[in-house]
Amino acid sequence: MSNNKSSARQKIRYRIRKKVTGIATKPRLSVFRSNTEIYAQIINDESGVTIAAASSKEKDIVAQKVTKTEKSKLVGSALAKKAAALGVTSVVFDRSGYIYHGRIKAVAEGAREGGLQF
Repeated sequence: MSNNKSSARQKIRYRIRKKVTGIATKPRLSVFRSNTEIYAQIINDESGVTIAAASSKEKDIVAQKVTKTEKSKLVGSALAKKAAALGVTSVVFDRSGYIYHGRIKAVAEGAREGGLQF
């Protein structure tokens, strides 16, 4: 692997994924952050199924002209609403190698405010 930012994040991601797995009773909330958008999904790793997903590309979130950090918080709360409708109350947070700060933290806070526990 070359020594750049993305390969360093990939190594951190693998290290986190060794410890963090989602089961049926407590699935994994995984976050992906691109330069412009943010995506979050709740995954059951036992069966390899995505239970619920939300992103900053959804119509109701795109319609609001806010900063990327505020959009991230909206994504977290939208995901929490979808999870609550499916009966998921607690998750394990997977930051995917990103520093728990800024937009990643905003997704977590939005999800917590929406009722998810982790």
